[in-house]
Amino acid sequence: MSIEMKPEQGLDLLHDIALAMVRETKPEGMADFTHRQLAILLTVYLERPPHTVRGLAQKLGVTKPVITRALDAMGKQAIIARRRDETDKRNVIIQRTVKGALYVEKLGDMVARKAAELKSGEEVA
Repeated sequence: MSIEMKPEQGLDLLHDIALAMVRETKPEGMADFTHRQLAILLTVYLERPPHTVRGLAQKLGVTKPVITRALDAMGKQAIIARRRDETDKRNVIIQRTVKGALYVEKLGDMVARKAAELKSGEEVA
């Protein structure tokens, strides 16, 4: 599916999504996500596994310690889990969780609602 929008509309959508993330989708005890954490979260939940610390670092163009710090924070919130790769103990496999899947689903619903609001020019309840 393709959506055409002007840069100003794209920024309006991003603004609306950022505001809604702060107001609506923050589960009890869950900290706000950094852009990096959100990119990791969406990569893990939207792209086919397996996901590793090394692979995420390459994809995001950052070091493995940067990914590890982000995963530490996300692990405390139980939106991702980590385990050692049994075939190669050097690799850490990033796993999805039920709590994380529910969060991503709620986020997707909110993005779709905000895009519909932008298209119609009014707020949808």
